[in-house]
Amino acid sequence: MNKLNLRKYAIPNLSLVLIICYAFGYLIQYINPAFGDYLTLNPYAILHGQIWRVISWILVPPGTGNIFFTVIMLYFYYSIGTTLERTWGTWNYNVYLFSGFLFTVAGAFAVMGYAYLFDDLRISAYGAAEYFRLIARAFSTYYVNMSIFLAFAATYPDMQVLLMFLIPIRVKWLGILEAVMLAYDAVVSPYYVRIAIFASLLNFLIFWLRSRNLRRLSPKEIQRRAAYKKSAQRGEAQRTRTVIDAQNAFRKMQYRHRCCICGKTELDNPDEEFRFCSKCAGNREYCSEHLYTHVHVTPENEGGQGES
Repeated sequence: MNKLNLRKYAIPNLSLVLIICYAFGYLIQYINPAFGDYLTLNPYAILHGQIWRVISWILVPPGTGNIFFTVIMLYFYYSIGTTLERTWGTWNYNVYLFSGFLFTVAGAFAVMGYAYLFDDLRISAYGAAEYFRLIARAFSTYYVNMSIFLAFAATYPDMQVLLMFLIPIRVKWLGILEAVMLAYDAVVSPYYVRIAIFASLLNFLIFWLRSRNLRRLSPKEIQRRAAYKKSAQRGEAQRTRTVIDAQNAFRKMQYRHRCCICGKTELDNPDEEFRFCSKCAGNREYCSEHLYTHVHVTPENEGGQGES
């Protein structure tokens, strides 16, 4: 199917949808924390019939710390997500975020394949169901959120934010710091965390490297092109409206019948009936509404008329 046909299915304000999913996830953890194990991205459980996990893992929130900092974090990700959506367009932002989800699911199954090939002793020791239940928590939207922040830092490197609400700092330095921390986590963490990090950030790597000639496309250039495209679309829409208005104005000039009172023509309503008044001076035509209610025009009062 042509990509242009898919654009109408893009979800507007996708960041808000994701935040709402987190809210349900926090509510579930508050009411019944054990139920969260039935939502995680567990490839072993998926292959044994629990297929809802392919989607339900998005409900698992990225952190369960202090509620104040959690609210601040969610608002921050909502704000940068909506900013990226306005910059890239709804379709491109949807593609970016859903590709992150898709790569994360693929990474979970890659972990399963790696485990059966190289970690079969632990699988035998724990049992396959318990082994994959324990490592399933490594796959969450945490690293997908990191990919959103890295994309924001790459698109708006010189934007300043207040670190700890006090220290002004450019976003690019926070992005570099985050990248270093992620690289450190990948080095010191078990293999399944490394795969989770790589899979969840693969959409950012593609965003950073993509171009037609396989050279790095500057995020600033992507932002500039998106702004130009939006401006061109607005200009084209304005030109279209101008042409339509001109066509409508031209069509109104081609009428055959016109009411002397309200100016209505057969172009406004094809079913409307128009009649000439035999009592009025000159050839004066009226619509059915004003044919019997108008003031007759005589040589004495010609030049002014109204409804009786």
